[in-house]
Amino acid sequence: MKKAVGAFLIAGIGGITALGFNHLLQNQNLLSGDKSQINYQTPVKYVNMRAGSSPENAIDFTVAAEMSVHSVVNVKTTYSVQNKNQYYSYDPFRDFFGQHAPQQREAPIGSGSGVIISQDGYIVTNNHVIEDAEKIEVTLNDKRTYTAEVIGKDASTDLALLKIKENNLPFMAYGNSDNVKVGEWALAVGNPFNLTSTVTAGIISAKARNINSFENDQKKGINSIESFLQTDAAVNPGNSGGALVNTKGELIGINSAIASNTGSYTGYSFAIPVNIARKVVADLLEFGEVQRAYIGVSIRDLDSKLAKEKNISEIKGIYVNGLTAGGSGAEGGIEEGDVITKIGDAAVNNVPELQEQVSRYRPGDKVNITLKRGNQEKIMGLVLKNKSGTVDVVEKPKAEVVSALGAMFEPLNTSELKKLSIENGLRISRLNAGKLLSAGIKEGFVITSVDKKKINTLEDIQTALANKKGGVLIEGIYPNGMRAYYGFGL
Repeated sequence: MKKAVGAFLIAGIGGITALGFNHLLQNQNLLSGDKSQINYQTPVKYVNMRAGSSPENAIDFTVAAEMSVHSVVNVKTTYSVQNKNQYYSYDPFRDFFGQHAPQQREAPIGSGSGVIISQDGYIVTNNHVIEDAEKIEVTLNDKRTYTAEVIGKDASTDLALLKIKENNLPFMAYGNSDNVKVGEWALAVGNPFNLTSTVTAGIISAKARNINSFENDQKKGINSIESFLQTDAAVNPGNSGGALVNTKGELIGINSAIASNTGSYTGYSFAIPVNIARKVVADLLEFGEVQRAYIGVSIRDLDSKLAKEKNISEIKGIYVNGLTAGGSGAEGGIEEGDVITKIGDAAVNNVPELQEQVSRYRPGDKVNITLKRGNQEKIMGLVLKNKSGTVDVVEKPKAEVVSALGAMFEPLNTSELKKLSIENGLRISRLNAGKLLSAGIKEGFVITSVDKKKINTLEDIQTALANKKGGVLIEGIYPNGMRAYYGFGL
């Protein structure tokens, strides 16, 4: 009897051990990827899988890729040999996309991307892709090549509009970047490393990012506007000016910059929202120059420290730090210490969001500004103005004169004029291939007269050279005090 009980206990213990060991093996199989033991009766959930859809088509980018890839072009730029060194300095935000590769004794060449936005050949790209280029060549996805004309460019948003002579082109429809949500899928379409028609996918990881990548120079009239869509879709050198596309195949942004310590993709890229690009393009087409509106206020982000300092109960909106005399804000009743919460119907909670919303208006447009003053909410009706404090159209400078001279200019302040013992003058801030460089003039030279006519502004130079044929005499002075005279023909 005792032997039977003992045998029964041993058998029971052995069975329990076998069951435990079998269970352990099943767990190990699952952990090691062996799915032979998975119970397929258990429902499996897939990200973004709609009711009635199968795992195979839960996420499909093929339609969006097919709709967009033929509308993205390669933009090849050629620069003067004299200025080649200015393109080789490394900047992970600016030179990243330019892909300027030095070539011995040959004109430097850069490459980027562009997006066809109309069937008759208008193309959007980045300003830094084509800036200072002597020649711009556009290659379509079907390998047709054209010389492009610059219709206009805007350094403040890093956008440029090109035109090629062709019709019936595949173009990309505008989406609405206001409707873009963090977490949704997006495609980046471009030409990285000269690999044409490349499509990568990622998600929108943030909106209204300001990474201080654009030039901001008050003397040159550049007031940068940055309110990027941030994405983790892979982009690399050559992608700049390409398309950021939603899953419907609509254009939602123009790829422009990355955050990188190496110059190559490391996780984040940034695109200019299409709603900004759309307005810039419309202005360049209609006026040749962007019509930029201003509220006329100095602003800063509202954080907990500032809220406590100013006794503000809610950390929401943008703090008004100061006002421009005669500006729209001052005339409309905005006061220092107000907190702006809406531009029109759009809520704004940081400086980039406010800049993005205001950038969509033109001088003369009326807009309601919602703000908080103390515990009261107020709505101010403003008529926006341009940077000169008027509602006039800002006209495009006579590009043919500037182009022929091959230079950029900047004014001198009173102390600089006094130091050089001159009463007037306009300084050459940058020289490219053109009449001035050929005549032997160097950067930093201050032009005091053209054909004996005093020069203070770019308009003065344009007036002096208007309808000019034959020789031109330029007089001026260098920063070291040396006076010089130059002559050339137009």
